[in-house]
Amino acid sequence: QVDVVESGGGLVQAGDSLRLSCALSGHASSPYAMAWFRQAPGEERIFIAAINWIGTSTLYADAVKGRFTISRDGAKVSMSLQMDSLKPEDTAVYYCAAQVSFAKEPFTGPYDYWGQGTQVTVSS
Repeated sequence: QVDVVESGGGLVQAGDSLRLSCALSGHASSPYAMAWFRQAPGEERIFIAAINWIGTSTLYADAVKGRFTISRDGAKVSMSLQMDSLKPEDTAVYYCAAQVSFAKEPFTGPYDYWGQGTQVTVSS
């Protein structure tokens, strides 16, 4: 069993930056592809960004491309989402997800392991 824990959410103003982190624990020695999703109130959870297991390839949703950057550490058991130029429409609960995978290309799903989510609120 792998535990996924997000951190770094908060309340910011439009135009500000925020950095989310996600850490894996448990059987975290396997190769894990990882991704971020978000869910706004009353809406479905949607894909935001993904990174392959070695951190060499990334994928972004159009809504965040150019503003958000996903990266992972050298030990491959944690990753971050740097969010710049935040907009009120970025307000949501952000979820980290992980999936055992050797795939060279990042993917939007499916993911087996999920965190509890961290709230990001952007005021106008």
